[in-house]
Amino acid sequence: MGAELRPHLHIEGDSVVHQLPAHVKLVGLVSFVLLVVALPRDAHVARAAMLLVAATVVMVTKVPLRHVATRLVVETPFVVFALVLPFVATGPAMELGPFTVSRDGVEASIALLLTATTSVLMAVAFATTTSSRDLVRALQHLRLPDRLVQILAFMVRYLGVVGSQAQRMKVARESRAFTARSVRSWPVIATSAGALFIRSYERGERVHLAMMSRGYNGRMPVTDPLHAHRRDWSQGLVPASIALIALIVVHLT
Repeated sequence: MGAELRPHLHIEGDSVVHQLPAHVKLVGLVSFVLLVVALPRDAHVARAAMLLVAATVVMVTKVPLRHVATRLVVETPFVVFALVLPFVATGPAMELGPFTVSRDGVEASIALLLTATTSVLMAVAFATTTSSRDLVRALQHLRLPDRLVQILAFMVRYLGVVGSQAQRMKVARESRAFTARSVRSWPVIATSAGALFIRSYERGERVHLAMMSRGYNGRMPVTDPLHAHRRDWSQGLVPASIALIALIVVHLT
C-alpha cells in the first residue's frame, strides 16, 4: 500500500499568490532572485527595498508568520558565513566596536545577508502557495527536459512511501530493544539501509512494469495543462519588475 505524501510546506489558501498559476510564480521567483543577485555589492538600499518587497509578498500570502520563521532556518549557513566574513576578508580595515574588521568584508556580509534573506523569503512564499503536483506541472509546462521532470515527479510521489517504510523499520528495531548508542549499532543501521534500498528498487521495477503495461513510451502525458492570462503574468511579475527598476536605477546613479 502506498503512503500519502504529506505537504510539509504547502498551505491551502485563497490569497492572490495562491491563485496564480504555478509556472507564472516560478518564472517570477527565478527572475526576481536573479535580478536581486545582480545588484552591485554596495547597493544596500536597493537590497533593503527588495527585502521589503519579499516581506510584502509573504504577507500577501496570509501564511502564519510562525510557519515562515521555521522555514528561515535554512538560511543559517549563510548567516554564519556572513558573521565570519568581516574577520577573514582582506582589504582596508575599520573599527567595529572592540574589533578590527575588513571594510570590504563588512559590505560583503551585509550584501550576503540581505540577498539570502530576500531569496529565502520569496522561496518560502512560493513553496507555501504551490503544491508539489503544481510544481511538477509548472516544470513540464516550461518545457524542462522531460527526464528531469519525471524524476522529480516520482520523487514527490514516492518520497512519502519510502519515508513511511523507513519509519516502520525504525519502529521494528525499537520494539526489539535496539538503541543506537555506539559504533556497534552501525552494522544494524547499515543492514536496514540496505534493505530499504532493495525494497525501493524492487518497488521501482514494479511501478515501471505497471507503467509499461499501460502504454508508457518515455513521456508523461499532459492531462491537466496550465493556463495563464495576461493579468496573471502582470501580477506574478510585479516583484521582478520592481527589482529590474531598482537594478536600472542603481546602474544609472
